[in-house]
Amino acid sequence: MFQRTSTSAGLLLLRLAVGGIFIAHGAQKLFVIGLPGVQQMFEGMGLPAPAILAPVVALVELLGGLLLVLGLGTRIAGIALAVVSVGALVTAHLPAGFFAQDGGIEFTLLLAVASVVPALTGAGAFSIDAVIASRRGQTARSPRAATA
Repeated sequence: MFQRTSTSAGLLLLRLAVGGIFIAHGAQKLFVIGLPGVQQMFEGMGLPAPAILAPVVALVELLGGLLLVLGLGTRIAGIALAVVSVGALVTAHLPAGFFAQDGGIEFTLLLAVASVVPALTGAGAFSIDAVIASRRGQTARSPRAATA
C-alpha cells in the first residue's frame, strides 16, 4: 500500500512540475511573445509551415501541461509534450551543444524524458484519470514499486 501511494505521490510531483513548466512556456508563446512572434522565430529557424506550427506548439504546451497537472488524458498529453520537446531539441537546441546556459539540449532533453514517464506509467492514484477509472469499475494503472 505505501509503495503504491509513494509512487503515485512521486508521479503527482513530476506531473505538477513538468506540467507547470509547459503551461508557462505555452502561455509565454500565446500571451507574451504572441503567435506572430513565435511564427517569426520559427521562420528564422527554417521550420516548415511556421504559421501552422506556432499555434500548434503553443497549444500543445499550454493544454498538454494543464492535462498533466490535472492528471487527465495523461498518457496522450505526455506523448504530445515529448514530441514537441524532441522537436525543439532537434531544431533549436542541438546546434548549441549540451549545456542549457548556452542554449543547448540539457533542459529540453530533461523535459522530453520527464514527459514520457507519465505516458508510460499513467498518472497514478492522485489524478482525474484514476477517478474516471474507479467510476468505470477499474483500478488506476499505477506502477508497483520494484522490490529487490
